[in-house]
Amino acid sequence: MNQLSPAELKKLIDSKEPIQIIDIREPYEYEYSHLEQSILMPMATVSDKISEISRELNVIIHCRTGKRAEAMIDYLECTHNFTNLHNLTGGILAWSEEIDASKAPY
Repeated sequence: MNQLSPAELKKLIDSKEPIQIIDIREPYEYEYSHLEQSILMPMATVSDKISEISRELNVIIHCRTGKRAEAMIDYLECTHNFTNLHNLTGGILAWSEEIDASKAPY
């Protein structure tokens, strides 16, 4: 599984490279704190939204700590043959600690 640190994601965002960031947390978690560039796709809805996940761009999937995202990436790689997925190591908590403290942990 491809891992991407918060610092590596920040470099991608700053470079304006086309990427897709998918937040698989629940709506209440997303409302509390989220990356501005991310789209909300709760984990329970992902299997119904496969067509919305890019196969061309690097796709970064994240959750609160990275555990749910790892499970989702495993599912997508094994079941739908994705090869362009990356887990944000440590999730939004690591992003808050390392990059942007305004994304308060919950």
